[in-house]
Amino acid sequence: MSQALLRVTETPARTGQDRLSDADFSRIATLIGGHVGIKLPPAKRLMVEGRLRKRMRSLNCASLTDYCRYLFHENGLENELVHVIDAVTTNKTDFFRENEHFVLLRQKLIPSLTARRPAGAKPRLKLWSAASSNGAEAYTIAMVLADMVERGDDFQFAILGTDISTEMLAAGKQATYPSEMIAPVPLDMQERYLMRGRTTSWHGEVRIVPELRRLVRFQRLNLMEETYPVDRDVDVIFLRNVLIYFDKPTQEAVVSRLVGHLRPGGFLILGHSESMIGTNLQLKQWAPGVFENTSGLR
Repeated sequence: MSQALLRVTETPARTGQDRLSDADFSRIATLIGGHVGIKLPPAKRLMVEGRLRKRMRSLNCASLTDYCRYLFHENGLENELVHVIDAVTTNKTDFFRENEHFVLLRQKLIPSLTARRPAGAKPRLKLWSAASSNGAEAYTIAMVLADMVERGDDFQFAILGTDISTEMLAAGKQATYPSEMIAPVPLDMQERYLMRGRTTSWHGEVRIVPELRRLVRFQRLNLMEETYPVDRDVDVIFLRNVLIYFDKPTQEAVVSRLVGHLRPGGFLILGHSESMIGTNLQLKQWAPGVFENTSGLR
């Protein structure tokens, strides 16, 4: 049989060239926009198709058309919604990403927060990574604060990492990362806070030390929810490089809800590209993307 005939007789799903119909892509985009707030313009169509193909194969669906039929006409969303969200949401993250924020955290923000606590009491700081992805940001925060404590600062801390993706939350709880991913971590912190694999199952990977893992808790949270099951006396909230995926009304609503969870004098940290979003709020700006909640301060 000729190669030409062989190509003709292969199904689109087998060759990986099956496509979402206009109607199915519109349904997916509407679904994600409604549940997560993320816009999926037509330019994202190839990305969505590629990611959904992986999911459809795990369910033994023959094509994207079959997968969408299962989702929208056979009540598949009841079980699949979380997997669709996992598949199409972007989870770009790194250790010490936009490092200027961590320098400021160490040099200015934490000293400001501890100075406001009653004299003689050992402060217990609460920090929240509100789009924690695979945990790299939450563990970066933990490294910075643990290093401060080891160098003589007298406070305790706890970190909450939340995300919409159950897959990313599982990765954060596991706290195991490819060796190449930790390149931005200072060498002295690598030695203290990372364990390198010595078995074949850990080859090429590192894991956060148990002492830091115990200080970081992960839970699922959708920023589109009207209320968040989080304490309202958080000292620092990180929400970086997420708002750019939302439309302006959603940006403002999410940031307003987050500010409601900050203690007076607490800080909200947005991504450098999102700095202007915070300027619309009645917050004091300390640096690009860094804002203090001054309400309730004397």
